[in-house]
Amino acid sequence: MKPEHIAIIMDGNGRWAKARGLPRSAGHRAGVEALRGAVRAVGDLGIEWLTVYAFSSENWSRPKSEVTDLMSLLKFFIRRDLAELHRNGVRVRIIGEREGLDLEIGALLHEAEALTAANDRMNLVIAFNYGGRDEIVRATRRAIAAAQAGALDPAKLDGARFEQFLDTVGIPDPDLVIRTSGEQRLSNFLLWQAAYAELVFLPCNWPDFNEAELVRAVEIFSARDRRFGGVVARDAS
Repeated sequence: MKPEHIAIIMDGNGRWAKARGLPRSAGHRAGVEALRGAVRAVGDLGIEWLTVYAFSSENWSRPKSEVTDLMSLLKFFIRRDLAELHRNGVRVRIIGEREGLDLEIGALLHEAEALTAANDRMNLVIAFNYGGRDEIVRATRRAIAAAQAGALDPAKLDGARFEQFLDTVGIPDPDLVIRTSGEQRLSNFLLWQAAYAELVFLPCNWPDFNEAELVRAVEIFSARDRRFGGVVARDAS
């Protein structure tokens, strides 16, 4: 069984560059190329949803020069690849806090979503200025505002209703979360949504991620016994 939704923490750009005696910016540029390949590979496998952790809400604390470079790469990716994504039937969704973003960045994110809104071959979700804890806090504020406006009975607030206030409303939870670079943590990524996801940690740095690594992760996923907190039949007696 293959996953319906894969989420990826694209980690290891800096380490990839350091190992080659290159600046971190070179690693980020190589990471963009790996992302292009990953989108194609996921689509070729017939997987409908791909979410990528592009820029976390904590990444603003990095050196200003690195943040500037990352913003430039985001602009480059959207301007260069948006038309191709659209031609290939890929719908782009953005999750994360948009308030306070640079106007040019905000306009590009809106353009990507608006242009591809009717596409239905594959869904690419970009987590930008995103943090799982921040998302839950913002969702809680929305729920409180709805209750204060009389649109929500707090006594009836359950998990399903709360999900309607998350950035990912309408997006299925990931079945598989992949992290590259060998690190084994979620780093504030999809904390609510990944509650029952299978986690696969690959040793390769993100710029080295390719179709073979994707297939490897999917094979690991397919070999696992997903129980969602329950028990399999053979263990139930």
